[in-house]
Amino acid sequence: MESLVILISGRGSNMQSLLEARAQIDDITVISSDPDALGLETAKRYGVNTNVIDHRSYADRQTFDTALAECIDAHQPKLVALAGFMRILSDRFVQRYQGRLMNIHPSLLPAFPGLGTHARALQEGIRIHGCTVHFVTPQLDHGPIVIQAAIPVLPWDTEETLAIRVLQQEHHIYPRAVRWFMEDRIKLIENHVEVLDSSFCEITLYSPGLSE
Repeated sequence: MESLVILISGRGSNMQSLLEARAQIDDITVISSDPDALGLETAKRYGVNTNVIDHRSYADRQTFDTALAECIDAHQPKLVALAGFMRILSDRFVQRYQGRLMNIHPSLLPAFPGLGTHARALQEGIRIHGCTVHFVTPQLDHGPIVIQAAIPVLPWDTEETLAIRVLQQEHHIYPRAVRWFMEDRIKLIENHVEVLDSSFCEITLYSPGLSE
């Protein structure tokens, strides 16, 4: 059986996009670090098993990570997908799942790692923004990139409007990246990800657009 574990902390909109896609996955489990996370109810509506490892019940990050890993390993997942999981994971935890721990980040990495990506993008005046699916490594938001989606930053954009349009792209590319992994179509070579049997077309993005 192909098993997927999804880690959440809040509403779990990216989790929902994965549940809707499902792909060739026999078993999915959602684990939340917060017992009040709205995503738990969403997961139950999709008939998915849920667990809670409440980070407030543990004295430090190491003991929390140990409990989380034990819960994950009980399901023997092929892939662990972070979907709005708002806990910084220890290096030991990340190394435990090296090559099968995936995350989505709301920027075109390596630009704007960490929090507040949309506000920082607007402050810097960039023309193109987006999101990135990547493998997790001990260095925050710097793992090998699987897929990215780009959108133009419009002159009237606010942090909120930019976040909405980026999130739409997150919901589009994250299920695709997870499906590629579950179908063994991803080849990870050091810091480079090759997607097997993927079609490529040469598209140049211009923002603002060019006129004759």
